[in-house]
Amino acid sequence: MSGSEPGMTRTAACSCGTVRLELTGKPILAATCYCHSCQQAGRGFEALPDAPQTVRSDGGTPYVLMRKDRLQWLSGSDRLEEHRLKPDSPTRRFVARCCNSPVALEFTRGHWLSIYSGRIAEDERPAAEMRTIVGDRPEGVELSDDIPNYRTPSGKFMWRLLKAWAAMGFRAPPIEATKGYVR
Repeated sequence: MSGSEPGMTRTAACSCGTVRLELTGKPILAATCYCHSCQQAGRGFEALPDAPQTVRSDGGTPYVLMRKDRLQWLSGSDRLEEHRLKPDSPTRRFVARCCNSPVALEFTRGHWLSIYSGRIAEDERPAAEMRTIVGDRPEGVELSDDIPNYRTPSGKFMWRLLKAWAAMGFRAPPIEATKGYVR
């Protein structure tokens, strides 16, 4: 699936299907993150009972970045629990309590939501376009050159975020997932 159709709709869901989120339009970007925070959070989620794999064996966590104004919680948002690595962290992750599936990551001041790629059906999931923060990957991990590998968020990554923000009128709507709606 190309993922380029502006009106395209995908569904992201927790492992048991209780929590469902509709994603409309083309993603900002599909990427795999290797930062220490994603690895730490992912390993913590994987330690929960019956939790799905979050971090790949190479240390990467695949995401699909979507504009917040193109998201709608369809069901189960009241089953989400917020996780932060530190109490004052601007990054929060949403995990479905029903099956311990991480669903999304939010930079609270940002205009996008990063959906864990594993929450999107494989036939609807866009392929990763790049790997980012690869300098944090586990020691000894070699990455292929099939897609770009960036040590930090690249200019391309930042440009895509800026273009999406401009298209949103430079707004950053809040996500109130635990209250059952997105604004």
